[in-house]
Amino acid sequence: MSSKAPAHDDAHTAHNDHGHDHGHGHEASHGSFKDYMTGFILSVILTAIPFWLVMSGVIESRLVTAILVMGIGAVQIVVHMVYFLHMNTRSEGGWTMLALIFTVIIVVIALSGSLWVMHHLNTNMMPMSPDMMRNMP
Repeated sequence: MSSKAPAHDDAHTAHNDHGHDHGHGHEASHGSFKDYMTGFILSVILTAIPFWLVMSGVIESRLVTAILVMGIGAVQIVVHMVYFLHMNTRSEGGWTMLALIFTVIIVVIALSGSLWVMHHLNTNMMPMSPDMMRNMP
């Protein structure tokens, strides 16, 4: 009878540990209330600044304003990924960060390739003269 007790304890221990990581490895951490509030406040600030820049016209140059708005938007993307999606190099054994890097590379290749093709199509298309435009049906 005493020989069954250790086997029962081992089975009970294995059953309790099955499927639980207890924070040692691949389980993604969940943020605290402080983390969510920090992310929320940063998001509100990073939304208000571009809105103020555009609505007040503080900067004369539209190009500089657009570059600032896009830069602040990129910072806001990082804030969302860190504070709300809990992405870091430790979660899921680094696979979430690897997936993000792969996604960014694919998006950059697709966008730059599309812009390159459109630029060259525009450059290499035969321009239409005003006479040709008048004679079109």
